[in-house]
Amino acid sequence: MQILDGRKAAQAIRDKLKIDTAQRATEGKKIPHLAAILVGDNGASLTYVNAKVKACQEVGFRSTLIRFEENISEVKLLHKVTELNNDPDVDGILVQLPLPRQIRGEEVINCIEASKDVDGFHPVNIGKLVHGSATFLPATPYGIILLLEHYKVETAGKHAVIIGRSRIVGRPLSILLSNNNNPGNCTVTVCHSHTHDIKEFCRHADIIVAALGVPEFVTADMVKEGSVVIDVGITREADLTKKTGFTLRGDVDFDAVAPKCSWITPVPGGVGPMTIAALLKNTFESCRVKN
Repeated sequence: MQILDGRKAAQAIRDKLKIDTAQRATEGKKIPHLAAILVGDNGASLTYVNAKVKACQEVGFRSTLIRFEENISEVKLLHKVTELNNDPDVDGILVQLPLPRQIRGEEVINCIEASKDVDGFHPVNIGKLVHGSATFLPATPYGIILLLEHYKVETAGKHAVIIGRSRIVGRPLSILLSNNNNPGNCTVTVCHSHTHDIKEFCRHADIIVAALGVPEFVTADMVKEGSVVIDVGITREADLTKKTGFTLRGDVDFDAVAPKCSWITPVPGGVGPMTIAALLKNTFESCRVKN
């Protein structure tokens, strides 16, 4: 069993971006600028956004964090997104999800200019992904592909089972894994809440991607020997024995499943850092293309 260490792979990506950004600065070219919007005081969201801002600083990007109260109106938030769309200095815009009930997430995502949608959620970018055109890939699926690429995990001809069909992870990842690329060329099965006997599908999988948000859903009896297991889930649970007051659990029962795997991601330290690395790559590309 070997660990797909997202921290190490993400560091390699950040190191390369740092060199490329410094080279742009030396040549007098524009430095990438990421603008992030955070609504409310959700602890997990604040942690994620701060990690993204810190990563920008590490590689030499400019970053702007814009915070709003929980009760902000949808109109005001959309107005701010429009301002950022019209700011030529901003290369990438992300609005941290989830948003409060009074704000329709779909409206906000659609408001972000596709050429600045570095999270890869805009319908135009999703459409280009389906079409096979160059575009900003959704950050988490892109991060998974980069992780497999970094560790040279063989995917061609493999059967990949994705548990979860969200537009953020499951659906786009199913396209990327089935594409005629490396990593890619998988036969992909997408399982969801209406799939009968998910365990049986998983038992025949060479690659399992768990992205449903149910702690330790994937158990040892669902995994065949030598499988590659990628855990996208991350759930906070209260734990007074921890300094933070919580513990993080993935969608995979790691201790039981890991001994059967050829490769497996940990939680934390697996997919999470790669999502941020993919976001940075998208932001750099946005800046490069426009300048």
